[in-house]
Amino acid sequence: MIALKIDPENPDMRLVQQAAEAIRAGELVVFPTETVYGLAADALNEAAVARIFEAKGRVESNPLPVQVSGVEMLSMVAGYVPRAAAALAERFWPGPLTLVLEKSERISRLISAGTGKVGVRVPDHAVALALLRAVAGPIVASSANVSGELSARNADDAIRQLGEFVSVVLDAGESAIGVASTVVDVTVDPPVILRHGAISDIDIEQVLAREINNG
Repeated sequence: MIALKIDPENPDMRLVQQAAEAIRAGELVVFPTETVYGLAADALNEAAVARIFEAKGRVESNPLPVQVSGVEMLSMVAGYVPRAAAALAERFWPGPLTLVLEKSERISRLISAGTGKVGVRVPDHAVALALLRAVAGPIVASSANVSGELSARNADDAIRQLGEFVSVVLDAGESAIGVASTVVDVTVDPPVILRHGAISDIDIEQVLAREINNG
């Protein structure tokens, strides 16, 4: 395992490329986001996805979230993007909002746990976005902790829990928010908030209400 100190606002692309190469090779990487630290793997590599479950001790009936660099990458992971999802993405991405969408055929059943759905977000962190662009594809981005333990707010917490399983750690200091993203299922009408997180229910509901009124 290699731990690399990286500037959270102006990341050294040589360090980012080192982590991206590890992900493309099917290895696991710990990286910072604005919410908590994430455990990354190539979302299109089923063997790498399986290693996430092994590292976290996570049951395969529990779906894994995915991160993308922007809405232009959504077609790689989502089969359909409803209007409500587009409105929420426009308002809150990049940011701590995970949208549950119908998965594309390219996404492994392991990620969706057989539900046919996938949780997707665009992180609001310079290192995370640089990593996604360097990988040039979606990554699994589960929280960097053993299942049932507290989420890691810094690299040391992540290393303590998962160090033996990862190849590269990008250490950008403490996470700014320290609270997991809000999760909204937009495969149903009306959308349902599945997890209360960094974005308030009121803010979500206001965007959805405007979308209904405009429809």
